[in-house]
Order: sequence, then C-alpha cells, then structure tokens
Amino acid sequence: MKQIIAMGGGGFSMEPDNLLLDQYVINQSEEPTPKVCFIPTASGDAEGYIDRFYEAFNALNCKPSHLSLFKLPTKDLESYLLDADIIYVGGGNTKSMLALWREWEIDQILRKAWEKGIILAGLSAGSICWFEQGMTDSYGEDLDVITGLGFLKGSHSPHYDGEENRRPSYHQCILAGEIKDGYAADDGVALHFHDGNLFKVLSSRMNAMAYKVSNVNKKVLEKAIPTQYLGKSSS
Repeated sequence: MKQIIAMGGGGFSMEPDNLLLDQYVINQSEEPTPKVCFIPTASGDAEGYIDRFYEAFNALNCKPSHLSLFKLPTKDLESYLLDADIIYVGGGNTKSMLALWREWEIDQILRKAWEKGIILAGLSAGSICWFEQGMTDSYGEDLDVITGLGFLKGSHSPHYDGEENRRPSYHQCILAGEIKDGYAADDGVALHFHDGNLFKVLSSRMNAMAYKVSNVNKKVLEKAIPTQYLGKSSS
C-alpha cells in the first residue's frame, strides 16, 4: 500500500512538546522500530532544524537519520533513501526544495519509494510537495501557486488557520481557476492518504480541522472533513 501523511503544520518543528502527529506517522509502519529519514532541503539543511529532528525522534521508537544535499552521506542516494521505512520532509522554501530535488533526481527516487510502500510524510513544504499544486510563500511575501510532484491529485494549502492570508488566497486562486480543487489543513492537522485516496484526517490540537475546497458553479465551497483528535479529550 502507498501511504502519504501530509501535515498542514505541527510535528516536532512547530510543536516540540506535542509529538502526537510524529508518533502517528511512526505507528503506521509495520516495522517495530522503523527507520525514519528526515529530508530538510526546504530549510537549506539548517543544522538547528536537523538537531531538533534528532532530539524529537530519538525520544520515539524509531531509528532516525537524515539526508543533506549539501553534506552528502553517500553518492548512492537512491539506496540510501530506499532503505528507509519512513521518509519525513521538513518545511521551508518549497520552490527551492523542488529545484534541488530535480537536480539530484530526488523526485524520481521519492516516487520509487512511494511505489515501494515506504511511508512519505512531512509538513508545510513537506506537505505541499506531494500534490499536483499548492499554495506557497516561496516567492516572497505574497502567496502563489506552485507545481508539486503530483503523487496526489488536486491542490493543497497548509497553515490554513495559522496565517491570515492562507484562506482568502486559496479561495481566490480556486475561484479564478488558477489552482485545482483540493485540501486545506490547519496547523496540527494531518491528511493521511492510502493509494492516493484520503483515508482519514488526524489532529494534534483540539478543534483543528481540514477542509475540501472546491469551485462549484463559480463559487467556493469549503466543506469540513471529520477530524480525529489524537490527544485525550478534556471532557
């Protein structure tokens, strides 16, 4: 089965004291102690980001590693990535990340990983990248449409409740026909896909939501998707 877990935000980099989404990702592997490879390309392979990954994932039941395209661990990047059980992509500049991936043929390796059954996950840039299109701030202050890897059909907008311009910009682009219908996710929300189809939606925050956003008769229709909170309810 091919799995992608796309997070609108959250995880160790945004919620270091709340690893519910990261633990959920690990739990989806059939391996008792899965190998998790972090790809921090979108951050420019920032050392602090990599350090935070290891601090978080060393506390979870897994074997963490990372792939830096600026300090290569090996010349055989395909074997390195395909040895993982889970590939986790960090946030940052989506456009720069995709450009580097294509230069190093990481995009092709990731497709092989997906087809092999390696779980693909990530947040923000690491969430947008799996879709045909997404809303990104890679170009500067304004949000623009970007073309992703296309493993998942449609478009995606992360940080839906975390940045005030996300919702109106996504609506405007969908209404103008500049971007395909798709999925929006609040910070702390993960969209879990099985074989390209939405399987379930999870959250690490109470009341965080995901939405199916569509152009219907030249009007934007935003439909909330049932979301399972991974924490303990206070009620």
